[in-house]
Amino acid sequence: MRAAGLRARVARVYRANPGLHRFFGQHPNRLTAAGARRPDQVWVGDITYLAVAGRWRFLAVVLDQCSRRVLAWTLGRRRDTRLTRQVLDAALRRRRPPRGLVFHSDRGSEYVGAAFRDRLAALGIRQSSALRGPEDNAHMESFFHSLKAELVHGASFASETVLRHAIGRYVRYYNHQRLHSALA
Repeated sequence: MRAAGLRARVARVYRANPGLHRFFGQHPNRLTAAGARRPDQVWVGDITYLAVAGRWRFLAVVLDQCSRRVLAWTLGRRRDTRLTRQVLDAALRRRRPPRGLVFHSDRGSEYVGAAFRDRLAALGIRQSSALRGPEDNAHMESFFHSLKAELVHGASFASETVLRHAIGRYVRYYNHQRLHSALA
């Protein structure tokens, strides 16, 4: 199905289902006004998939929108709320953000599910969700593009352990040596 046809079909389904309006209305996009001006103001998160010995593994990442630093990452066998909670908890152990932090993600079920939403609310973190498309979470998309272009493309990983070590080395490089265009 062509992209225009798919968008039209999604729009028809969305307009025809008022329950979707209520559900997605709970997850506003809080980034439309302005981005982060200081660290620990806005965190962004997303999940991508990576191949390991013919199987998929899911990489969940949280990064600080202002500093562009990866705060935490987790590799899992399932793309679910448990994975997103693990990476959020790892980021919280690394940093102690103030109440009112905005956590921005796409509207995937692992982010808008009750378990993840309830965890954010209990911590005083405001949730924000992408409305239009990948550009709404451009910082994460940029990180995943860099990771795949610089580490994954053309490489094969024989085991999950090998992939974990490679991701760890890449994140250290990304956070401490790689020059980010917005910070140059």
